[in-house]
Amino acid sequence: MKVLLVDDEVELVSAMAERLEFRGVDADWTDNGEAALEMASRTDYAVAVLDMKMPRLSGLDLMERLSSQHPDMKFIFLSGHGSEADFKAGCAAGCNYLIKPIQIDDLIARINQVAG
Repeated sequence: MKVLLVDDEVELVSAMAERLEFRGVDADWTDNGEAALEMASRTDYAVAVLDMKMPRLSGLDLMERLSSQHPDMKFIFLSGHGSEADFKAGCAAGCNYLIKPIQIDDLIARINQVAG
């Protein structure tokens, strides 16, 4: 299973990818939505873990674009802000919403859950 991580916090997303790799999860990462779209055009990702708030292309906007091109892709949202509006939007989009900082084992459990 391939996982795509997208977060504008480079140190966080690169460390998350490394920790997932240590636990046997094949993860690629990027710090912006445009690069994520390009990566998804070349690689078949089962799950995308998206930061809710990113410059230029939000997690919700990115999910809409990715899901139109990859209807089987599943999504998990991350947020460091944890607003109720974000939670409701994330839940409306599939109720896979985690608040940063996250425990890597919780993320892996959620990835396995959404991947089915």
